Amino acid sequence: MNEEDDHEELKNKIDKLVITLPKDESFGVVNYKYQGIWFPFTAIRGAIAFQKLFKAQDSDIILASLPKSGTTWLKALIFSVVNRSRYTTKNTPLLTTHPHDLVCSAEINHYRDGLPQHHLLHISQPRIFAVHTHHASLPHSVLDSNCKIVYVCRNPMDNFVSAWHFACSIKGKIGESPPLVDESFRKYCEGAASFGPFWENVLGYWKASIENPKKVLFMMYEDMKEDIVSELKRLATFLGFPFTEEEEAQGLVEEISSLCSFENLKNLKVNQNDSGSNPRVPPNAFFRNGKVGDYTHLLTPSMAEYLKKLADDKFAGSGLVFKYAN
Repeated sequence: MNEEDDHEELKNKIDKLVITLPKDESFGVVNYKYQGIWFPFTAIRGAIAFQKLFKAQDSDIILASLPKSGTTWLKALIFSVVNRSRYTTKNTPLLTTHPHDLVCSAEINHYRDGLPQHHLLHISQPRIFAVHTHHASLPHSVLDSNCKIVYVCRNPMDNFVSAWHFACSIKGKIGESPPLVDESFRKYCEGAASFGPFWENVLGYWKASIENPKKVLFMMYEDMKEDIVSELKRLATFLGFPFTEEEEAQGLVEEISSLCSFENLKNLKVNQNDSGSNPRVPPNAFFRNGKVGDYTHLLTPSMAEYLKKLADDKFAGSGLVFKYAN
C-alpha cells in the first residue's frame, strides 16, 4: 500500500470516527467533541489528521490561539519578522495577500477534510503554521522537536464579543440569521464554543510557556496593543530572528509594527474584499474593531460580571491575569 492509499484509509477511519463523536452547536456552528476539545465541523477532520500525520521540523513555527484572539495580527507579524531578509515593507506579499493565505491553518487548510494537501511540500522555510488545537493535543512531533510555539491570548470578554461578531459576518455572507447573543454567551461560558473550553485552551499553553519558555512564547493581545514595539522585539528574539542594532536604528521595528497594525491591514484593498479563497468567510470579516474593552458595547454589566468571575475561578492560582481595558 502506497502513501496515498494510507492517507485515504486514514481519511475513511476519521470519517467513521467523527460520526460517533458528541456534537453540539454554538455561535450557529456545529462542533464535535474530540479529546475534550470542541472542533467546528470545518476543522474536526483536519485536526485529527494533523495530529496523526504532521512531521515537525526543528525550524518550524507554530502560531497557536483561540479564534479571534489576535491570530491575524500575529500571522502578519511573524511572517514579516522571519522573511524580512527576503521582503522589505514596500514589497511584502502582505500588501497583496491576506495574512490567512500567507500563514494557513493546519486544521482547516493543510489537512483539509482529513487529507494532507499537496502544497505542504512547497511551503517556504521556515514553515509557519497556525493552529487552534489545545497544547495537549498537538502532534507528538511538535512537542518532541525544537520547533517554536507562539501563543496569543486575549481577555475572554473581548474574545467572546469578537467571536460573536465574526459569526454574524459568516451568517450574513450565506444569508442566515445571526446567532443569538445570550445563547452564544451561555455556550462560551460552558466551554462549548469552537476550540473550547477557552480556559483549557489558554491554560495549556500558559503552563507550557512557564515550563519551557525557550519553546513556548505566551503573548497577550492587550500587551501588544499597549507596546507593540517591545512585544515585537520580544517575539523576534524568541523566534531566533532578533533585530540588529542597525535595524533598530533604521526604524525597522516601527516599520513592521506599522505595516502589520490593525488599521493598516484593515485598509489594504486585499483585506477589504467580501469574497476570497474561503467562500464561507469574507476577508474583511477578520478586521472589525481590534480594541481592548470593546465588550462593553455588547455585554450587559451582569454578563460581564459573570464571565469575569468565571475567568477568575478558572485561572485562579495560575498567575495569569487578564487586562479588560486600556
